[in-house]
Amino acid sequence: MKKRILVTGGTGYIGSHTVVELQNSGYEVIIIDNLSNSSADVVDNIEKVSGIRPVFEELDCLDFAGLDALFTKYKGIEAIIHFAASKAVGESVQKPLLYYRNNLVSLINLLELMPKHGVNGIVFSSSCTVYGEPDQLPVTEQAPIKPATSPYGNTKQINEEIVKDTVTSGSPINAILLRYFNPIGAHPTALLGELPNGVPQNLVPYITQTAIGIREQLSVFGHDYNTPDGTCIRDFINVVDLAKAHVIAIDRILNGKQKAKVETFNIGTGIGLSVLDLINAFEKSTGVKLNYKLTDRRVGDIEKVWANPEHANNELGWKAETSTEDTLLSAWKWQLKLRERGIQ
Repeated sequence: MKKRILVTGGTGYIGSHTVVELQNSGYEVIIIDNLSNSSADVVDNIEKVSGIRPVFEELDCLDFAGLDALFTKYKGIEAIIHFAASKAVGESVQKPLLYYRNNLVSLINLLELMPKHGVNGIVFSSSCTVYGEPDQLPVTEQAPIKPATSPYGNTKQINEEIVKDTVTSGSPINAILLRYFNPIGAHPTALLGELPNGVPQNLVPYITQTAIGIREQLSVFGHDYNTPDGTCIRDFINVVDLAKAHVIAIDRILNGKQKAKVETFNIGTGIGLSVLDLINAFEKSTGVKLNYKLTDRRVGDIEKVWANPEHANNELGWKAETSTEDTLLSAWKWQLKLRERGIQ
């Protein structure tokens, strides 16, 4: 009997890649998504990649009664991976209440329903934004949590506290918090990838859309930072590598391998790359020259942050394996495939 896992936000960018890896590892997956930032045809592509069609229900995690009914309909869900959230930093500054409602209430609803339906494990999609501008690099899990620079970042901090407080209260829940750094790239098949609505909020989709001619020019925000080339430094991780970390986390929960009821792991490469490093790597791996310009800093951007992933490497046995060049090439192939499909 396959173990049944619920993936919220499972038609989204990271969610869809994680569903494939779960299915490849022998799990039965149920996806819920309100399709606010994704499309139902992603389910078709998940099936093409994995050979298995996951169950899909269009449902908003804010709908408590709907969630309750879902757990009743699909009995025996053993754990949840919770991706469903609003995630654009800039938009969160403009619409803070939307972000607090979507990101906090969705988690609260799940945590409230889990004991009722015998679901004892949750993997929560967190972020390196909780570290703010770190005092020391690379960042370990022991680094202090800094005041958030956006409502989006604040929701990740608050949600981590909600999980910890719920478990501390005696709720029969085990949790793993995965703090991602900067996921990029696409599935090697070019059937799954990042498909932003409207103007991309993330760097790599903007790079690929500029390279293919959808965007006229890429703006590099800030060139006077205290970094070797003056541009911001980030830890860019391949999305499939990231997805595999979730499968390991689920296995850890279900097989009683946790050393505490709530565990936290940094999921990154341990390598800091500047924005210009990434642009150069894209040009090298694809052979496509990019039209970009250096512009003023953007409010809220952190100067430099990259992970110390040793805890995840040693404790989970997980490691980022895909090179930056291969990752960027996968993002480019995805962009070309989108054009073939007439999507962009």
